[in-house]
Amino acid sequence: MRIALMAMMEPAGAGQPFPRAFLRVAGATIAQHQLGLVLALDCQRVICMARNALPEVIALQHAAEDAGLQFSIVTSSRQLAGLVTAADDLVVVSEGLFVDPARTASLFEGQRPVILVQPVEGALAAGYERIDINRASAGLMRIPGQLVDQLHELPGDYDVASALTRIALQSAVEMREVPASARSGAEWRMIRTEGEAYALENEWLRSRFDNGTATIGRAIARLGVVSFGSSLLHAGNASNALSVGIIVLLAIAAGLGWFGFVPAGFVFATLAWVLTEGSRLLRSVERHAMGQLPPSVPRADVLAWLTDAVFALLILGDTPRFAGQPLLSWCAAPAILILLLGLLPKIVNGAAALWIGDRLVLGLVLALASAAGQLLVTTQLISAGLILTGLLFRGRPQGLTRI
Repeated sequence: MRIALMAMMEPAGAGQPFPRAFLRVAGATIAQHQLGLVLALDCQRVICMARNALPEVIALQHAAEDAGLQFSIVTSSRQLAGLVTAADDLVVVSEGLFVDPARTASLFEGQRPVILVQPVEGALAAGYERIDINRASAGLMRIPGQLVDQLHELPGDYDVASALTRIALQSAVEMREVPASARSGAEWRMIRTEGEAYALENEWLRSRFDNGTATIGRAIARLGVVSFGSSLLHAGNASNALSVGIIVLLAIAAGLGWFGFVPAGFVFATLAWVLTEGSRLLRSVERHAMGQLPPSVPRADVLAWLTDAVFALLILGDTPRFAGQPLLSWCAAPAILILLLGLLPKIVNGAAALWIGDRLVLGLVLALASAAGQLLVTTQLISAGLILTGLLFRGRPQGLTRI
């Protein structure tokens, strides 16, 4: 069995009443982020070293058990030895370590025990422990379970992770240096104080979202998450709260359309879409903290479909139905537009797909067209433009070669 050992013993700075494992980064404690790492490393059991069963420890236990892991709380090395057998692999995660699970899993390839290390320059000041004159620990290792029994031979009070590192070195466990690329940026840090957690949080959110090309709507959503995501995540249930707000905005948009205020309805629906993109980013952060995979149908996709449906209803609300006109004919223009918006991002290349999926531009154009009394014509012109875009920028099917 592969077992993970996590510690929650060291205080988060002088005078702090809680361990640094409970410092928060992007709304989740360091311990919760480490749980995501444990899941990525295919551990089946988590052993938590804590002085007492604090509410945060119990919350972590529930999260681990919900993910299918066994969870045990110990207060001493003697109890630890009783839970680890010689046949087990023990993954030791240093308290306060914040790492990217995707980068870490590849460093443990193979079956041999390994201690992850790094050059000593700068590592000591960053909070890592020196191993020898040239190297420092990287805060993570996988060792044979039989080494835990040697803890009984140590006198007095000691740090379990540090002691196990020394025992593993004396047992000639292989050392493997973490590549500089994996340790760069905000993806591999030792967090000791609340100030360090806050600095890391801002840097991590920026590195995660504030890069790459984006359309206007998605750039605004990304800027909002980078600017206010930290506060939203610390408030708890950030994506859930945003989802409720999005549904409220869509209901307001539909109500405005019902009472004839169609341009204002488009503005509210457009704002709902921007918040939907923000909730997509926030939800990805929440999943990252727990090592969860994205669902087959993300909630943000469902909310985006609801936004498109409101767009269609608003177009219908501003399109008169003539006497004797078939229902299908009346619904054709918005239906064709929404179907094209859903189809074309899957078949066109490059930036065209990104811009087609940006509802901020679409919503504002439709709002202006409605205010000018030209909504139906504008809808038809946009549909024709989308068809032309699909013809000009269509992608080549994978696996086919030209004869």
